[in-house]
Amino acid sequence: MEMIYQAIPHRPPFLFVDAVLELTETGIVARRTVRAEEPHFEGHYPGNPLMPGVLLCETVFQAAAIYMSTVHGGGDGRQRTPVLARIKEAKFKRMVRPGDELRVEATFEETLGKFHFMRGRILVEGKPAMTVSFALAMVEDESAGG
Repeated sequence: MEMIYQAIPHRPPFLFVDAVLELTETGIVARRTVRAEEPHFEGHYPGNPLMPGVLLCETVFQAAAIYMSTVHGGGDGRQRTPVLARIKEAKFKRMVRPGDELRVEATFEETLGKFHFMRGRILVEGKPAMTVSFALAMVEDESAGG
């Protein structure tokens, strides 16, 4: 968990990556267990809890941010934070419920200027639950300057 905390600024209750399973030059595989006590389930939906699609997207984006910070962090000593710049073609293929174990994958595609284009997906029991294409930008932390 410490590696995750060092890579991105997200913290509970808005941290949706439990562990990094694999980190390579081309992408990341992470794990997330959906917990029944998560606050969004109180209203989405009472008696029939369903993980909101926007939070599934956020889970992929957080895994990608860990990848970007770790693999494409710049190496020049300046602190940068990966921020979402574009979402394209989000598709939801199956419902995600409390107790589901998510395999979260984000794969690097290309860099154009300051934008890093990626694609991601979430698998539940080996089957796709959602897919998305997106771009992140590495933004220099204002507090790190002088």
